[in-house]
Amino acid sequence: MARSLRLVSESDRDGVHSENGRIRVVLADDHSAVRRSLRQVLDSEESIEVIAEAHDLDSLMRVIAARPAVLALDPSLLGTPRLETLQRAHTQAPNTEIVVLSMTDDPNLAQQTLDAGATGFVLKDMAAEELPIAIRSAAAGERYVSPRIADRLSAADR
Repeated sequence: MARSLRLVSESDRDGVHSENGRIRVVLADDHSAVRRSLRQVLDSEESIEVIAEAHDLDSLMRVIAARPAVLALDPSLLGTPRLETLQRAHTQAPNTEIVVLSMTDDPNLAQQTLDAGATGFVLKDMAAEELPIAIRSAAAGERYVSPRIADRLSAADR
């Protein structure tokens, strides 16, 4: 499950951090209460700046043009198949790392999203604690998977 570090060229570096040195993040979830809650968590992190939010695939495609370093994404945005959402986001912003948010603690789903290009997988019930860690890891080019899922993925590899 090792992931090689992605080197960021100087031309890409402005997408990684804002002028104040914080990691630029877009938050995408179709539930406003979830976005609001996660935004509060991320706003309390000095190293992270939420630059935009999206509630559906159309708004996601618009705001991802802001070139965030990390997209925190629930890929099941209003009726769009999960992997399609993930693939479209990755195509639209190939230099943006994607951390998937999920209510489903299915290791097969986690593996599918990682195989489709996600850098991280965070369970929503652990997002308050884990999402900031996952975002910092993703911005550094490192993979992060919620421990509850990672343990099950490791067990499946044996």
